[in-house]
Amino acid sequence: MSGRRRVRGGAPPPSLYTHQPDRATVSAPVDRLASIPDYFEEDPQTNAVFESSDFGYDLGDDSLAAEEQGPETDGISVQRGKAKRYTNSDLPFQTWVTHRNEYLDEMLRLEGRGGPEISSACASCGSAAPEYRCENQTCHGPAMFCQDCIVERHQALPTHWIERWTGDYFERISLANLGLVVQLGHTLGSSCPAMQRGRYKFTVIDVNGVHNVAVQFCACDSTVEHRQQLMRVCWWPATALDPSTCATFGLLLSSFHFLRSLELLTNADGLNPLPNRRRAFIHIVRQHRMMLMMKRAGRGHSPSGIEGTAQGELALQCRACPQDGRNLPVGWNQINWEAMPQDLRFKYFTFLAADANFRLINRDVSNETRDPVIDDGLGYFGNREQYKAYLRDHVDEEEISTCSGFQAMFLADAKRGKGLRTTGVGGVTCARHNMWRPNGIGDLQRGERYCNMDFIFFSAILNCVALYLILSYDIACQYSKKFWDRMKGLPEAMHINPETTSVWFKVPNFHILGHKWPCHSPFSFHWMWGAGMTNGEDVEQNWEFTNGAAGSTKMMGPGGRHAFLEGLFAFHNWMRTVSYRKVLSQRLVRDLKEGRKHKDAFEAFTAVIETEQPELVTRWKAWVKEWESEQHTEGHGSPFEVSKPIKSLKEIRLQLGKDELTRTGEGVEIERQYTSSTFVALGLDIEDTQRTLAVDVKATTDPSPSQEIELLTRKSSLLRRVNRFRNMQRVYMPELGRFLPAAQRDILEDRSRPVETMKLFMPSELGNDIREKVCEKGLTAIEEEMREAELDDTLEDLRGALRVRSGTNRFCHRNVRGQRGLTRGQGVLRQVEIRIHKAKLRYRYARNAILRIRGHGPWEKVYKVLADEDVRGINERARSAEEEAERERLRGLGQIVEGGIEAAGIVAAGEGSHTMSWIWYKTKLGDNDTEIIDALRVEWCKAYARTHRWHEDIILIEEEMRRTIEYGVWMGAEWEKRVAARSVASPALAEGLCAYAKEHVRREEVTGQRLRRQWGGLRLKAAAYLEGIQDAGPSIVVDVDREERDEEDEEGDVAGEEVFDGGEEDGLLQDADDV
Repeated sequence: MSGRRRVRGGAPPPSLYTHQPDRATVSAPVDRLASIPDYFEEDPQTNAVFESSDFGYDLGDDSLAAEEQGPETDGISVQRGKAKRYTNSDLPFQTWVTHRNEYLDEMLRLEGRGGPEISSACASCGSAAPEYRCENQTCHGPAMFCQDCIVERHQALPTHWIERWTGDYFERISLANLGLVVQLGHTLGSSCPAMQRGRYKFTVIDVNGVHNVAVQFCACDSTVEHRQQLMRVCWWPATALDPSTCATFGLLLSSFHFLRSLELLTNADGLNPLPNRRRAFIHIVRQHRMMLMMKRAGRGHSPSGIEGTAQGELALQCRACPQDGRNLPVGWNQINWEAMPQDLRFKYFTFLAADANFRLINRDVSNETRDPVIDDGLGYFGNREQYKAYLRDHVDEEEISTCSGFQAMFLADAKRGKGLRTTGVGGVTCARHNMWRPNGIGDLQRGERYCNMDFIFFSAILNCVALYLILSYDIACQYSKKFWDRMKGLPEAMHINPETTSVWFKVPNFHILGHKWPCHSPFSFHWMWGAGMTNGEDVEQNWEFTNGAAGSTKMMGPGGRHAFLEGLFAFHNWMRTVSYRKVLSQRLVRDLKEGRKHKDAFEAFTAVIETEQPELVTRWKAWVKEWESEQHTEGHGSPFEVSKPIKSLKEIRLQLGKDELTRTGEGVEIERQYTSSTFVALGLDIEDTQRTLAVDVKATTDPSPSQEIELLTRKSSLLRRVNRFRNMQRVYMPELGRFLPAAQRDILEDRSRPVETMKLFMPSELGNDIREKVCEKGLTAIEEEMREAELDDTLEDLRGALRVRSGTNRFCHRNVRGQRGLTRGQGVLRQVEIRIHKAKLRYRYARNAILRIRGHGPWEKVYKVLADEDVRGINERARSAEEEAERERLRGLGQIVEGGIEAAGIVAAGEGSHTMSWIWYKTKLGDNDTEIIDALRVEWCKAYARTHRWHEDIILIEEEMRRTIEYGVWMGAEWEKRVAARSVASPALAEGLCAYAKEHVRREEVTGQRLRRQWGGLRLKAAAYLEGIQDAGPSIVVDVDREERDEEDEEGDVAGEEVFDGGEEDGLLQDADDV
């Protein structure tokens, strides 16, 4: 606020219900003065927003000017194509609803024969009064046939249902009852001189039901077993000996979950009970999945067959990860690593992520004798026998301790119980591409123990490029301790050499926020050389995918569960392989844009500091490089940290969470899933998010498509949190809607408001009388304590931002000249300005909340009203009236003007009247510039690290693109070798082997050609960026189709990716030749 407004004499009294977007004005009838709280005039703008129907947590403050978005100059244009609109497709039900009677009549018409032109004669032989047709007119439309013709036409379709006209209606009848016999081992229509009848009621399960089929086997060649004859007509036998049940390949390739539906489809009225074929069908599905994995891995082409399959060979490998002999340059392992530049060395890093999932439990409902595990260790699970042998020596080991407060760390306790074979699953993925590692899965028997995770991790890195292994793990701070000592207890074949292999431990970016402060710098990807934009969180998305199967696998036997999860992991890896053809181009577009922005801002920031004290930059750079060059175990000596002595809001929440218990009516203490402190903390978090979002929306005019998508994603996420808050509010403030005034109740119930303006109605936002009626006991006290901690947090954040701004401005005033020098640093300075602005608004709201709860008191001497003139640095003086008027004029022109006037020089204008703002009174000040330089150091080091991470990620992604293409070349050559790798006597089998191998050769060739075209232009842009060329080649156009954006998808949100559709067929990404 530029000044306090007081109601005096005949001046218009304040109104609690009028609010303008730029300023909250006050006016009300005289007779309402008595009802206005005495604290209202102290901060009229904030109080007016509290009561206004035009409510917003940004307090209606427009003092931060919007930033104009200039045209993009990086040669990569992002555009969103507008989808064409058609009434018939956009509003299908509106166009259909008027034709419902017609549709219904046509459906009923099909219940009859369709008229004399159809029913008078057989459609094939012309005989009179035909009685039969194919059910649902599957193969011959509405035509009707005599018995002989319908059987003849279905010799190759024995699982179709037939309908017979009774004279009044159609009834279902099987082809077997009409005399159709399927002769195996011979061509269609042929008979066998040595036929053998199949078992009575031979069952075939197809996509349209369960069928009894008359089958005759061929005995002409005694070496061809019955099961082989069935397989050659694409029927999978349930048993190897004397099969009587089988399923069509078409059913297996669609789904097995609807078997019960097929049974009902066959016998809906229950008049013709079917034998229970579910167990047999489950066996078929399991066998089929296992054989598909063998087939796709090329084991049928190998002379050694299935028995020669190596450990982990059936797992689908990540094509973008470094793999010796497949996608790395020849002689890569002969490089002198010590002499190799760092910006090339990290291309050979292997990024892995480990995590545990306690939802994939398994009950002890069977055993491995009845339900054995087949193909142990050949796919994604590690070798069970070795695993169990190793675990026998660690039966008493406790779980890994943690400094993290995440709920997942304690979920294992909740999931333990009698009767469980496994309490969860541990897994390892590649951290950059989110694909499960071969042998990277293992069952957990008792929580997340070192012995389990050690075996799983070392199994996952067998035959791995092990120059640098970067392991992301949410409890890496504990897991890294005694890592090499624990390795010695594993089988010797799993050991790695610590002299030639460096293992670095990191905590995923989101999880590290829940760790203690000493863990932040040493275990953060942000401060690791060579990490690029790796975040380590992708493994969490995998569990979301597999958790859908938890209910099914919970009651499976060990073998069935093992096979089911192997298939699930294989499907996940295949989908990731396909999706990364597009994801890598999306990431590279993001990196090129963000990298250039951060590079320009950092260079401008550095130039300002180097002008006056270049030794600071030299010292800071050496400090950062030294820190990033090795793995640390504690935060001492980190260039990215400053001390924070004030008790934070997070610490207050932790203390409340420890102390808080709720009591039942009988006085028994229980823990709630969501406590009062959790409820209040969520409200404060949502308030801050709403405030930040509102400020960001105002600060961005004419947003780009990618910025629009980001804002929409943030609003969607915020709305979900607000809905969760409302559900909790019904528990802790159950009578809120009943006691609110009508105007406020309308605000509460209005769902059409922008999510950033939705009022939460925290206890502090209610009057004293309403608060006492609707709030649970103790709720207001909890908010009061948290609000005070919020004030301390906000003041500290405000002071930190002001230190950075003061120091930067000081360097600029003294040393920078010319328009170019003054404008290049605006990117960094604007972000600092926005940070100051948000902190100012947050403080005002929190203080006003405490005032409404406590009323006036001694606390106001510590937490004073924060006026606009108070928001200034240590060496800034308050503005004069003339300077304040000039600031308002500049704001009107769209310029950013916040805070006081820089007191440059030893003696400056206004020095005699200079007073320090009260916000610094609680801060211990050091020597003149010590704090400022320290704050500048932290901001510069972080900016330096960010710039290098974006630069590194461009190098990594370009290398990953190259490796993906090279892997396809290697895989094509492997399939080419398999064309004639196995000699067989059967010409038919030889042809099948050759055809399957050549199909894969062609697929790899086409994929490689497509990727070269799709990625070619972007790779040229990346090469130009890395060489420092500003503009290279023609522009590349990347369309963003918002309708294809899945707002619920956590991969982009956790990883921080924008979505760009790079599909060549859609014309969204064009290379230089296409342009």
